[in-house]
Amino acid sequence: MTQEALSAFFGWLTVLHIGLFTLSAILLMLMHDWAAGLHARLFGLAPADVSLTFYRWLGTYKIIIFATALGPWLALQLI
Repeated sequence: MTQEALSAFFGWLTVLHIGLFTLSAILLMLMHDWAAGLHARLFGLAPADVSLTFYRWLGTYKIIIFATALGPWLALQLI
């Protein structure tokens, strides 16, 4: 696989992940009460705990994006 092909792959992977992250964040902002209530009922949690879990999930996903998609793309661009 060539450097250009890998760079294109990681570039599009980054775009896909950032799009999914943005969509998730927007949907959680718009439908927060409904989603927190649903997950609280499903798993027997307090809505405040569900909100904290949503926040942690978005933060973890952002770190995963940087480590597995954006980081390799930036490294390939610097070569």
